Amino acid sequence: MRADAVAGPVPAGAHGADRSERTGFSPFLIFVVGVGAMAGFLYGYDTGIISGALLSIRDEFGLDHGMQEITAASILVGAIGGSVAGGFLTERIGRRRTVTILAVVYVVGALASSLAPSAALLIAARIVLGLAVGASSQAVPVYVAELAPADRRGRCVTMFNVAIGLGILAANLIASEFREVLSWRWMIGAAALPAATLCACTFLLPESPRWLVGRGDVAGARAQLARVRPEGTDLGHEIGEIERVVEGERSALLRGWRGLGQAWLRPAVVAALGIAAFTQLTGIEMMIYYAPTLLTGVGVDHATALRSTLWLGLVYAVMTAIGLAIVDRVGRRNLSLWMLPGAALSLFLLGILLSFGFAGGERAWPVLACLLAFMFFNAGGIQVVGWLSGSEMYPLSVRAAGTSAQATMVWGSNLVVTASALSLVQALGTGGVMLLYGGLNVLAFLFVLRFVPETAGRSLEEIEASLRDGSFRPGNTSSGTAKS
Repeated sequence: MRADAVAGPVPAGAHGADRSERTGFSPFLIFVVGVGAMAGFLYGYDTGIISGALLSIRDEFGLDHGMQEITAASILVGAIGGSVAGGFLTERIGRRRTVTILAVVYVVGALASSLAPSAALLIAARIVLGLAVGASSQAVPVYVAELAPADRRGRCVTMFNVAIGLGILAANLIASEFREVLSWRWMIGAAALPAATLCACTFLLPESPRWLVGRGDVAGARAQLARVRPEGTDLGHEIGEIERVVEGERSALLRGWRGLGQAWLRPAVVAALGIAAFTQLTGIEMMIYYAPTLLTGVGVDHATALRSTLWLGLVYAVMTAIGLAIVDRVGRRNLSLWMLPGAALSLFLLGILLSFGFAGGERAWPVLACLLAFMFFNAGGIQVVGWLSGSEMYPLSVRAAGTSAQATMVWGSNLVVTASALSLVQALGTGGVMLLYGGLNVLAFLFVLRFVPETAGRSLEEIEASLRDGSFRPGNTSSGTAKS
């Protein structure tokens, strides 16, 4: 399908989107999006590989369930720090150099983790690896969003999400099909190769025109923008629009982290941070990290449990790819509202089946069916819009701080889920935990319905204008609702 066929109608008055629709993709922009996707792949692989490797790590180091939680969650501790550091670096040294640094940390973290002689050193190495994961989750979406045309921005940024799914799928494939050939050390260390490739590619990337204009380098911004727009594109209006916004930001009394507290920004902060939290609190990471452990705990054999993670990873990858194709046409808000009820129902059914002993052991297929249904609805909905919404809701003066806050919320919520999952299973049983997460999916639906407006088809500058004039709210047609 052609890119312009997917994009769908552009809202009336969204002049920036009209111009972007005529702009289209350039080959170099595709390269930039692909490099960003490499960072997403590493994010997915490095966080997902622990699911299949944890059983072997547990046996080698003799870990109880508490130490298993700490080992799995250690990467998230680093990710919280990395998400904060990413915002600082993107503002100080630029978006491109930040991506280069995080690629180096990906290499170091993967190698150190694979060589760790003890559980304590493995945990320390995965904290270092988490710095790269957290920084990439902050820096890459905002970098791609600032380079992409408005009506292609959803698909460009969502490639990061699709690549996360591919990384998780690759991790699950290796863990399930090569467990007799590769030790957990080789599984974890294999990420160093794509990380080194990412590092090499970053030296070819352009800098963000919006960052350059903010530093007073308008000529450099025009040159970099020309690299990611088709030849012959009129760049004057886009550069002029960026200059006007940057000039307004320079006169702002509050910038950065302090700026996030301004009343006119509150709707964006609430919407973005809420979505960030619910991407994790709805249960996706519990399935990614602990699916084999949970399945063996309800009587599913080891081989079937590991192979189930492969199917979960496949569904995740396919659904984020479908989301990529439709998110600009359907809209961020609509996609979330359509899919969250299915995710909740899947977990409620699974919780009932497990709580009353209707599934488990030799009757594994109902459990697997519910897990796959949950992954279908969750990965195809709120996971698609999670990073995208945060990357486009914040004005330039607070964008680095806002996306850092977004990433920190994601990783903080992820840490809460990962560090408590097995303890909750001990206290409530697997069925009770699934019912709990089903309820959280209901809360996510209500949150999106009440607080999250549509941003599809609008330029970053137009979204900022709607915040300033108070029209950034659900149900306001001037906020840029996408048409289906």
